[in-house]
Amino acid sequence: MSRDISIYVHIPFCERKCLYCDFLSFAAGKEERDNYFEALLKEIKEASKEYEDRVVKTIFFGGGTPSFPEGEKLCDTLEAIKSAFNLSNDCEISIEVNPASAIYDKLCAFKEAGFNRLSIGAQSLNDDELKKLGRLHDSRMFAETFENARQAGFDNINIDVMSALPDQSFDSYMETLKKVVEMGPEHISAYSLIVEEGTPFYDMDLHLPDEETDRAMYHETKRYLKEHGYHRYEISNYARDVSAENAGNGTFCGNYECAHNKVYWQRGNYLGLGLGAASMVDNVRWSNTRDMRRYVDFSADMSSIKENLEELSFQSQMEEFMFLGLRLVRGVDVEEFRQLFSQDITEVYGDVIERYVKSGHLEIVSESDPDHYTNQTCLRLTDTGLDVSNTIMADFLL
Repeated sequence: MSRDISIYVHIPFCERKCLYCDFLSFAAGKEERDNYFEALLKEIKEASKEYEDRVVKTIFFGGGTPSFPEGEKLCDTLEAIKSAFNLSNDCEISIEVNPASAIYDKLCAFKEAGFNRLSIGAQSLNDDELKKLGRLHDSRMFAETFENARQAGFDNINIDVMSALPDQSFDSYMETLKKVVEMGPEHISAYSLIVEEGTPFYDMDLHLPDEETDRAMYHETKRYLKEHGYHRYEISNYARDVSAENAGNGTFCGNYECAHNKVYWQRGNYLGLGLGAASMVDNVRWSNTRDMRRYVDFSADMSSIKENLEELSFQSQMEEFMFLGLRLVRGVDVEEFRQLFSQDITEVYGDVIERYVKSGHLEIVSESDPDHYTNQTCLRLTDTGLDVSNTIMADFLL
C-alpha cells in the first residue's frame, strides 16, 4: 500500500458567491477569517502527528476563493504544512485564484512561499456572460491576472473555462476558448455548466444552449485543443506535453497534467484540512465538520471535527477503482486491479466489459508508462465512450 499522501486545504471564503456555485463557501469578516486560519494551523499541527511517516506528493489550496483572504494567511498556512509534513522534492503545490483578488503582489508572495502551480478561474472571456454568472471580474482583469502570474514567475498555470452558459452561443464560447489558447497556459480545464439544486441558478429562468449546441461545444473543445497541442487526459482536463516542447534533445520531460487531481481519480491517499474538507487514507473515508463554530473551537482532539467516518468495503473499493479510473483517458490498469483485488478484472466485470467492447465504447490496449518505464494493459473508454461516460460508469457498480 502506498505511503504517499496528498493534502487538500479548504479556504471557504469568497467576497461574493457566484450564482452557479454549490461549493462550501461564503463571505466572512476579518475576525472570522483570522479565527479560521488559527484553527487551520492547529489542525495542521495535530494531523501531522498521525502522518509523520508519509511523503506528501501534492498540495492543493481550493475553495471558496483562496486568493481572497490576506496573502500572508495563505503563505503562513503553506509554511506550517512544509514544517509539519515531509514533502517530496518535486511536490506539486497548487492554489486556485480569482482574477478579482489575485493582485500582483499577492501572486509574488505565493510564488516566494513555494506555490508552483496556479489555477485561474476565468470561466468566460465574454463580459456579458461573466455578469450573468455573478463573477466579480471581467475579461480585462483576467488578462492582467494571467500576465501578472507570468511576471511573478509561475510557469505552470491552469485556466478554467465553462461552456453551456446562460445565453451563450457556440461562437461566443469558441471565442473564449481561442483567446485562452492564444495565452498559452500549460493546462486547461473545460467544463459544461451543471445547474445544481440549492444554487440561485436553480430557481432562475435561464436561457441555456440547447443540447445540440452543448454537444457541439464539447466536441469542438476536444478537436480544437488537440489541434493546438493540448492532450486530453481526463474527461474535462487538457494539458500541454512538455516532452513535445523538448523533442530536440530526445529526453522525456513529463507533462503538465494535474498530479493532485489524478490522486483522486486513481484512489490515492489524500488528507483534507479545513472546514468540510474530505479525506481518504488507506480506504477509510471521512470529512471535517461544516459547522464553522465547531471547527474553530476544537483543541487537540481531531475526532471532535471528524464526521461520516467510513471504512470502504472490498466491493466499494473495486467500484471506485473502476468508475473513477475510467475518467482518465488512459483508463484503468488491468494488472493493478489484479494485484489490488486478487482476481482478474474479467472475473468481476466480464459481462460489462464484453458488452461495451462490442459496442465500441470500451477497448483494451497495451501502452507504455513513461513514469515507471513499463508497458501496461489498460481498459479504457474510447472517444465515443467518453462522450457517454456517466451511463457506462454506472454499470460498474456491483
